[in-house]
Amino acid sequence: MTQGPIASANGTTAEIQPASLRPDLQMIADLITPGSRVLDVGCGDGALLDYLVREKDVDGRGMELDQDGVNACVGKGLFVVQGDADSDLGDYSDGTFDTVVLSRTLQAVHRPRDVLAHLLRIGRQAVVTIPNFGYLPVRLRLLFGGRMPVTRALDQSWFETENIHFCTILDLFDLARLEGADVTAFLPQGRKDRPLSLGPGLSNLFAEQALFRLEKQT
Repeated sequence: MTQGPIASANGTTAEIQPASLRPDLQMIADLITPGSRVLDVGCGDGALLDYLVREKDVDGRGMELDQDGVNACVGKGLFVVQGDADSDLGDYSDGTFDTVVLSRTLQAVHRPRDVLAHLLRIGRQAVVTIPNFGYLPVRLRLLFGGRMPVTRALDQSWFETENIHFCTILDLFDLARLEGADVTAFLPQGRKDRPLSLGPGLSNLFAEQALFRLEKQT
């Protein structure tokens, strides 16, 4: 639902521009059907969910573990509950949503396979993004530096990060197969959020992060 023109204090009108998103979040938004039902798991401050509600008129819901994030979402008028992806996704019925989003969160949960299974059960499709631990500069820094690397996509030291399971692009393809899911869209990104036209193998070397759209096989 795009905002229209509004009158300014001096009587002129100005067009309200749609809220801008991080490039990885914009990739997710571009895959969402207007007017659909969306659950954003680990929605943070609600930037993506707010955009989808306002610009694509979705029936949007969110789940966020951090109370400050929940408060920020509620302050934007979003329907968001405090919850843990590891333990609370089982409360949702099968097929409740058209799309379930999990952005940069799968590597931070304790049981990623169980979480992915719930996403595919709750939604007709799941959109998942991950930082790629197989990224070539990450490998080289670990090989030659001997310490866990810090990059733009992995921007915290090992003792500060919430990441638990260090997943690569190929790892997520393998997990999707184990869960009987088809990868219906794969969008890798390189440095400076540059889209890459590469297959999984080369993307595993040259992509900092990647988006997967997954659908359960019927």
